[in-house]
Amino acid sequence: MDYKNAIRYLVSATVILGAISFAAKTTTAQEPTEAKKPTTSEKASGRDPFRKYQPVLKPGKMVPSKLEAPSIQLRIQRYRDQKMAAAKAHVAPPKPTTALLLSEMQVTGIFRTPRGWAAMVEATPINLSYIIYPGESFFDGQLVAIEESRLVFRRDTVWSDGRREKTVEVKPLRTPNPVEAMTSAKAPPAAAPAPEAAKPAAPAKQ
Repeated sequence: MDYKNAIRYLVSATVILGAISFAAKTTTAQEPTEAKKPTTSEKASGRDPFRKYQPVLKPGKMVPSKLEAPSIQLRIQRYRDQKMAAAKAHVAPPKPTTALLLSEMQVTGIFRTPRGWAAMVEATPINLSYIIYPGESFFDGQLVAIEESRLVFRRDTVWSDGRREKTVEVKPLRTPNPVEAMTSAKAPPAAAPAPEAAKPAAPAKQ
């Protein structure tokens, strides 16, 4: 009997040890598979957990650029619409210079008037001249001051991000070309008429 019990205990111990060893191997083999299970954060982001992680590339920040002015035809049409709207509202219409860019005009003359300093400018795209005073508005700026030989403007630059930049721009008086200089030169005074020859005295009556 003692031998039979000893053999039974030995066989039971062997079976138990084998079962423990098999369970340990099974747990070790399952660990990599369990590590691949998606986490809560991966499920929330919608990323496939079995694919290699790739960082999301965000688009680079756009550099703001200057907004280009409309063509001269569109600006003239806009000026006409504003003029018609002002006439219907019985208010003063805008000046024609509001359709011009600072780069589209040349200073052809500076003079003094009862109102103060004034300047004559020529709109190069349309070949028309205008007399302007300080405070005159343009499409991209405003006349700030008139000096003896130059005009001082405030230029407004609009950027694509909505920012407005104000700078000072100076336009000198245009130097006349030789043809203009000859045309504007004063004509020499006319020569005085030659004195008439003295008439001979009439003979005395006898």
